Amino acid sequence: MIKLIDVCKDFRGKAALQHVNLEILDGETLAIIGGSGSGKSTLLRLLIGLIRPSSGEIWIGQDEISHMTDAEMDRLRLRMGMVFQYSALFDSMTVGDNVAFGLREHTDYDEARIRSIVEEKLHQVGLEHVAHLMPNELSGGMKKRVSLARAIAIEPEIIFYDEPSSGLDPIMTSKIDELIVSTQRALHVTSVVVTHDMASACRIADRIAMVYEGELIAVDTVERFCQMKDERIQAFFHTLRTEKEVEPCLQKQR
Repeated sequence: MIKLIDVCKDFRGKAALQHVNLEILDGETLAIIGGSGSGKSTLLRLLIGLIRPSSGEIWIGQDEISHMTDAEMDRLRLRMGMVFQYSALFDSMTVGDNVAFGLREHTDYDEARIRSIVEEKLHQVGLEHVAHLMPNELSGGMKKRVSLARAIAIEPEIIFYDEPSSGLDPIMTSKIDELIVSTQRALHVTSVVVTHDMASACRIADRIAMVYEGELIAVDTVERFCQMKDERIQAFFHTLRTEKEVEPCLQKQR
């Protein structure tokens, strides 16, 4: 579904990403982890075409995107859904109108069909009774779910998640993780999740990729990732302080 070939990205002569080679398989969930400033957010911005690589190729299916025009990239983004770190809902619109936004902008569906899709997608994320509410009436976790409903309304092939557990307590983080997994299974989409939360990555991912100081240092299944001896990787596992957090990794190893 997605392939990066020797991708580099420089900002004012400073390397943010160096020679990244990565394949993301159709229908899998890949978690991209890394510390602050590691380059994982730059990688996400490259994948969705917000910035262009300094060199290398980025393929989305059969389309190489690094030299696309803005209009071509806009058409390609209709195959993508995006769940932003802070939800990025329109404060002046109701929940229902937020979910309907992409449908009204990019389809010729009539209002009856749009309302039906909005109802269906809100039901999928467990928020079927909040379409009339405004974003400021929602909790942080509810906003994340509305953002996901908006992302899947256009029935994308790929869903990108930017730090989906940011700002949430452990219980709500676990619920969002479950929602990511159930969405992937129900829609058979390819999911790319950028996160610094190792416990969350273990729960949701088929494979984990780690970016460190602009380099992709490891990509593997959760089971094998847990067993790697690299000190940079193990430092992330040391953040899993409780038995409950470690258990998802142990279960996948078994």
